[in-house]
Amino acid sequence: MRLVVAFGLVAALATMTTGALAFREARNGVLKQSQDTVIAQLRAQVGRLAPDLTYPPSRQSLRQFAVDVARAEPAATWRVLVRYEGISETSIPDDPFGALTPAVREAVDSSQATVFQRVRDGGRTSLLVGMSVAFAGPTGGIPVLSGVQVFLAVPQTGEQASVDALVTAVERAMVPALGAAVLLALFAARGVLRPVRALRRATRSIAEGHLDTRLDVNGSDELADLSHTFNETAAALEKSVAELRAMEARARRFVADVSHELRTPLAAMSAVTDVLDEEAGHLDPDTATAVRLISEETVKLARLVEDLMEVSRFDAGAAVLHLDEIDLAESIRRTLASRGWSDEVETALPGPDELRGRVDPRRLDVVVANLVGNALRHGARPVRIGLSAGVPADVSANEPAVASVIVEVTDSGPGIPADVLPYVFERFYKSDSARTRTEGSGLGLSITEENVRMHGGTIRAANRPEGGAVFTVELPLRRDESEGGGSS
Repeated sequence: MRLVVAFGLVAALATMTTGALAFREARNGVLKQSQDTVIAQLRAQVGRLAPDLTYPPSRQSLRQFAVDVARAEPAATWRVLVRYEGISETSIPDDPFGALTPAVREAVDSSQATVFQRVRDGGRTSLLVGMSVAFAGPTGGIPVLSGVQVFLAVPQTGEQASVDALVTAVERAMVPALGAAVLLALFAARGVLRPVRALRRATRSIAEGHLDTRLDVNGSDELADLSHTFNETAAALEKSVAELRAMEARARRFVADVSHELRTPLAAMSAVTDVLDEEAGHLDPDTATAVRLISEETVKLARLVEDLMEVSRFDAGAAVLHLDEIDLAESIRRTLASRGWSDEVETALPGPDELRGRVDPRRLDVVVANLVGNALRHGARPVRIGLSAGVPADVSANEPAVASVIVEVTDSGPGIPADVLPYVFERFYKSDSARTRTEGSGLGLSITEENVRMHGGTIRAANRPEGGAVFTVELPLRRDESEGGGSS
């Protein structure tokens, strides 16, 4: 549209400028030809009749002289005024000869040259010509003025018609010129925008993940260079992404393989440490301490391996939801009871069957256990968990409300430092770089976030104004049946 408007404006400006120049030249040519013809005729007629004029001329002879001069135009459009020492006579009786202007009269009084002026007379344009009648001087010397002055008024009707025809022609020429400009603009816009639109489609295709998208390169102009550069960039991007994906796949496979290979020896070590724990009471204190330390570290290592296996399933897209409609409050109570936290954690849960939802029970258990365990380890008592119904925060005003469940875990500790909050869900993130040992694996909150995301929910971490950290999980309760077996 901008190209079409620009072409139209340029065409209109060019047409108007050309038309105005052509009109001016044609008008000047028409008027000049007309005035030259009139002046030549007037001079010839006056030169032919002046020798027969008696001097000093009488009023009657002046009137006849004016009539004879006016007869030089067969169409009888000339109006003539003849003056001599205050006596004025016209070719038409009682003609006021209002076309005569003081400027022309003064110019004739002060000069022997023939003067002319275009004037408005009776609502139309007329050519006013004035001249003095002179006789040749003695022996062909300087002409001698006779004192007789002749003024001629000729209406410019024909010339005005020619000028009007020129204006009409210019106006008519502008319409096809503008039409041609619009057509040229459309063709130019099509030629320019076709490769630009192709580039836009290709860019969008790459943004959607189709990295093998390429453009056809035609010609050697700037757009062709742009298409060639785009293809080179896309090829480099495809190569880099392929390498990154290969490295990522190798890393995931390595973690999965290592975790899998560690499970068997860890299972054996766990069995041995269980036996040693039972016999620790019969061992000397130093040996018992060592046995308990080995047992604790073995448990931590086993938990780390299980977390790594879970993370590798998330990364490989192999994690699957197994949905079931359960009593959410009862599920939370079972999670706390199975880990011996029922007396350590305050609860604000609805009654039996008051709040049911379709979730993956195992993954909900992991979410609750990780959040509560994190609060017990890093926060301070009392630790509290609440469950309530709500509306998802991302539902817009014009969409129907979707029921959701909100799980909130709070503690009374120092809270989470502001510089740590953006990274709490990252894997292996440590707020203290000098701290090399932790009670957990460093993957709990990351796994929690993945499980929440698989349910289509959100999780947020923040600090309470009264102190302590708060983790808020929001899970939608209405899900399609087809999603029950979908992968992450």
